[in-house]
Amino acid sequence: MTARRPLIAGNWKMHKTCTEAEDTARELIEKVSDVSDVDIMIAPPATALAPVFRIIRDTPVELGGQNLFWEKQGAYTGEVSGPMLVSAGCRYVIIGHSERRQYFGETDENVNKKIKAAKDAGLIPVICVGESESERDAENTFSVLDKQMENGLKDLSADLFDGSVIAYEPVWAIGTGRTATPQQAQEVHSWLRNFLKKRFGQSSADRTRIVYGGSVKPENISELMALGDIDGALVGGASLKPDTFGNIIKYKR
Repeated sequence: MTARRPLIAGNWKMHKTCTEAEDTARELIEKVSDVSDVDIMIAPPATALAPVFRIIRDTPVELGGQNLFWEKQGAYTGEVSGPMLVSAGCRYVIIGHSERRQYFGETDENVNKKIKAAKDAGLIPVICVGESESERDAENTFSVLDKQMENGLKDLSADLFDGSVIAYEPVWAIGTGRTATPQQAQEVHSWLRNFLKKRFGQSSADRTRIVYGGSVKPENISELMALGDIDGALVGGASLKPDTFGNIIKYKR
């Protein structure tokens, strides 16, 4: 099986002014300058992307956008395109986050177009999927994920999908303090990898990083990372504090 390099990503959401983001980036670099065995990504708000990139350039920390629009340019007030993210220094972009789906009407069809736009721009998409509390309680987790994956990845070839990241984020565990048990997370990650195997083939499934997002913290990261199909984490609130995020990145191997 192909060895998968872990990815620890921080989604700063709608937090931090440019100055605050720059200060946080500087502190984080000090904490993780010696890390060489994990890929690190931070996704500040769009206003802070370029200022933060000037600070993290030539360090182990890479830049990601929190969202993108599927057109390259045009009369789309307030939107940011893939080429714009690249010009600001981004290598990654988060697509289909549960908050985008919940508050802004993001659909699987939108996600599909955004994945294609990200790949066209040369960005690595971090594709978010996950079920709500009511869907899990109704034992619909896998039917929900099947729909999100099937529609989100529609018409993507194995070559086009290659290099993408899948982020499993159980909505009931985001910002709630609740975390899926390691066994629950591994079960879903294994299902997702099997989906990719059936869709794109064994080698593609083996190469694809599937990261977990949902109240990840220093206290649970090592246990999660010890599982066979968990290849990293998409961290929300805990990524806002350099000390805490640094400890997650430096989890006990």
